Amino acid sequence: MAFSPFKFLQEVRTETAKVTWPSRRETMITTIMVFVMVALASIFFFVADQLIRFLITFLLGIH
Repeated sequence: MAFSPFKFLQEVRTETAKVTWPSRRETMITTIMVFVMVALASIFFFVADQLIRFLITFLLGIH
């Protein structure tokens, strides 16, 4: 089976033309939502970590 770089590049170009690219607005909204979810997750894990730290220090009597 012979490998043709030219044919491969033609197929890549054909497949890339089929891709539906998001608009600038869709990209911005998705990016903002990712940052919001990261912020919410970091707040959740910070609160969970502090709660666990408090419970462990209380149970073990560490000051």
